[in-house]
Order: sequence, then C-alpha cells, then structure tokens
Amino acid sequence: MRFKNILLTCLVVVGVSGCDQSASRASLVLEGKTMGTVWRVSVAGVDEQRKAALQQAIQQQLDHDDGELSTWKADSVLSRFNQYQGTDPQPVSADMADIVTEALRIGQKTAGAMDITVGPLVNLWGFGPTKQPAHTPSDAAIAAAKALTGLQHLRVIQAVNGQWLQKDLPGLYVDLSTMGEGYATDHLARLVEQQGITDYLVSVGGAVLSRGHNAQNQPWRVAIQKPTDRENAVEARVDLQGHGISTSGSYRNYYELDGKRISHVIDPSTGRPIEHKLVSATVIATTALEADGWDTGLMVLGTERAKALALKEHLAVYLITKQGDGFTHWMSPQFKSFLISVDDHP
Repeated sequence: MRFKNILLTCLVVVGVSGCDQSASRASLVLEGKTMGTVWRVSVAGVDEQRKAALQQAIQQQLDHDDGELSTWKADSVLSRFNQYQGTDPQPVSADMADIVTEALRIGQKTAGAMDITVGPLVNLWGFGPTKQPAHTPSDAAIAAAKALTGLQHLRVIQAVNGQWLQKDLPGLYVDLSTMGEGYATDHLARLVEQQGITDYLVSVGGAVLSRGHNAQNQPWRVAIQKPTDRENAVEARVDLQGHGISTSGSYRNYYELDGKRISHVIDPSTGRPIEHKLVSATVIATTALEADGWDTGLMVLGTERAKALALKEHLAVYLITKQGDGFTHWMSPQFKSFLISVDDHP
C-alpha cells in the first residue's frame, strides 16, 4: 500500500500527557496486520471477554477485503480482473463496485489526478509487486505504460442481478491501493457497529474513522504527524466528529534512483513521480473511503491546484508544503471546524 501517516492520540487537553482515568469505562485496543500495513481498533464500553471474538471477526473481514483488492495476490478478485485480457464485463461484489464507482467519481473531479488505472506506471517505478528499477525508466517505457492507463477505459455496471467491471482496453491494470485503506476502515466501522458497539476509533494504515467517545467519555482525537522522520512529531490535532480522515504524504515512502529522490506518488498526466513542494495532504470526509480517494488526487495536483479544488468542492483539507528549510500549512474553511490545535513549532 502507499504510505499514509496519521498518529492516533488519546490526548484530550493539549499539553497533558496521557488520559484522565478518573471516569474511565472498560475499553479494548486490538491490533493486527493487513494489506502490507497495520490495523488498529479502539472501542469503549466493551470488556475483555469479547476481545478474542472481536479480534477474529476483524481479521476475517480484513482478510476478505485483501482477497478482493490485493495486487500482490495473484488469486485476488482484482488480480483476476487485471489478468483478464478481454473486454467482457466481469462479475464483482457490491463493495468492489462501490469502491471503483467512488474512485471514478473522484478521478473525474480531479481531472484524472486520482487515477486507479495508473497501475502500469506504479509498477514501472517499482512501487507495486515488481522490483524497483535499476535506472530511471526511459521515455519510451513511460509512454508505453501510459498507453495502458486511463479512467475512460473502465466502467462499472450496476444491475438488479449483480455488478460488473468492464474495460475496453484489454491490458488495463487497476490498482486500488490508493483507496484500499479507507475501504477497509469503513468496513471495520460497519463490523463493530454490527456488534452493537457505538464508541470506537478504527484505522487501517493511515485511514481513520471514529464514532462516539473514548473510555474517558471524551471525543476521539487524531493527530496529524509533521512531515519528518521523527516519530510522534505532531503537526495538528483534530476532533473527527464521527467522520473519516486520511493523509497522503510523499516524505517517507520513496527511494533514491540515479541520484534523485523518487516519490511513490505518480502523476498520471506525466507518468512520472511528483516533484512539486506539496508533501502532505489530509482530508476529512463522511467516510474513510472518500477521504482516502481525495488525498491522493490532491497530492498529485500540488499546493495551488489542490487549494483551488478544495475550495471549489467544499472539502475539509489540510496541506503541508515544503518552503525553504521549513514547511508552511494551509487549511480550508471546512477543515477549521474539526481543528483543535496546530503546532507551529518546527
């Protein structure tokens, strides 16, 4: 999966270390691995006796999602679609149809900056199942990979008797890793609610969603990490108010190639990794899936175009841009309603 960078925190009052235990309820924290990243579920008002059953149900759900979306597993639903070299509609689950539909919607809104068909380019630059290249891909190789991309070549068919994906370009390769964490996070939220749990915070990688209150009867708080290699360096804190949040960042998931830093964020219009100064884009939305799609598109667009789109679409967005030896931040009016604090210190 691409790198997301969100730090969960139990801080209720800025500057206080830890959480007040005076009025705490029973709580559980469960963790595990999925999709090449980690998942975490925190629930309040639930005792230890339910832990094993919850852990098993959560892992089963995530294993199911990975079995649908993974491009690393040859037998996943998505891999089978990518391996299919025809143009007939292929049956998929309702959930798979939903994630592709949302991806196509955001792709259109971002003028193709968020493109789930960019898989050939992701693989070419070494951020997919294939190895990193020994040298910078040639213009010809980039052009060949670009020729296999394009949202216009993919459609979702919804019918009373099922759902299908169809491509009109046999070599089209769909990569849903840009939205997989949000997809799985929403499923975790649905699962814990089906268990009768109303106070929870769930995350897969850097996609997070919360409802209700934590064990101290306080709102769940999430801290966005600074664009630095230092752990626990907090940029800003937000109260999600029952929403999903996701961050796309270019400052950790990279490698060096021919003397240049290669970001994992690929610009579909150029076929190359981004080189602009925007290093982090955080989005708060109704669902983690929606937030997870928008943050990628905004990262591709760069600071000024991302600002303009956030304002046009009334998105809750927080951008961090490299400026000289430091960073600047910008937030949309919608984001300010979730904000608790911003740390202006480097």
